[in-house]
Amino acid sequence: MPDNAIKVTQRRPVGQLSVSPLCLGGNVFGWTADEPTSFDVLDTYTEAGGNFIDTADVYMAGRDGCDGGDSETVIGNWTTARGNRDNVVIATKVGAHPDRRGLSAANIKAAADDSLRRLRTDHIDLYYTHFDDESVEVSEIMTALDDLVRAGKVREIGASNLSTQRLAASLDFSAESGATAYAALQPHYNLVSRDTFEGPLADLAEERGLAVMPYFSLAAGYLTGKYRPGQVPESARSKHASKHLDTERGQRVLAALDQVSEAHAAAPASIALAWLLTHPTVTAPIASARTADQLPPLLAMSEVELTKEEVTLLTDASA
Repeated sequence: MPDNAIKVTQRRPVGQLSVSPLCLGGNVFGWTADEPTSFDVLDTYTEAGGNFIDTADVYMAGRDGCDGGDSETVIGNWTTARGNRDNVVIATKVGAHPDRRGLSAANIKAAADDSLRRLRTDHIDLYYTHFDDESVEVSEIMTALDDLVRAGKVREIGASNLSTQRLAASLDFSAESGATAYAALQPHYNLVSRDTFEGPLADLAEERGLAVMPYFSLAAGYLTGKYRPGQVPESARSKHASKHLDTERGQRVLAALDQVSEAHAAAPASIALAWLLTHPTVTAPIASARTADQLPPLLAMSEVELTKEEVTLLTDASA
């Protein structure tokens, strides 16, 4: 690593876990990043001080012939090759794999064993329910997750894509029964997608002390600043990212990002991630890198200190 390379030393709590402020998304591993390239990204991230990796059992099912579990397999192969399993915090998810859909107790436990096998480990650090399954009672879901924690297969649990009502019911059940409670929440949240998280869900997360890890933190790449009118880079996610070019909000956000980026001599991605970290509940935004050279602006977010005026500018532009 070059002497002037960014080094991340900060750690933040997620229950009993201690994680870096950038969570590396694994939703490209085994898809747009093959295994050798994924290893390079993971090596570069951890050499810079990162220790928090996010994946899911469903990644990358249905993409270019992938069956699901591909990302977990790459990560498991990497930790085995590097002998560094105890140095990284691995989060994965249950409920969306084609062969393990839903959140019945039996499915949660079987899916956890599948993930452990692919990850080549004896424990999952943070285990999320990926999507809610309202056909299953909260008590069954939380008891199954608690069983995994008590068996030593899972250290902390979290929820993704969960409504305020079901999250509250889940937390209340844990408090009343003594079952392990959610320590983390993973919502869709970024400068151009604020509506699903801000409000009652964010208030509940703050009230109950949940660590929040936003996914799509860079809006599928839109907030990197590479997408401009008449300039759409070729990417597997370009359709999702470029849609923001057609909105007034998307244009306002780009203009504000450009202004703040220039003031800090930083990349738009660094500013967009730094803005997320100003939210009182956000612990570690999730962002992925298809190649190692995409990592520096993501890691640099921890070096950006936004002024109150800059936070207000970005917040107002994204309203």
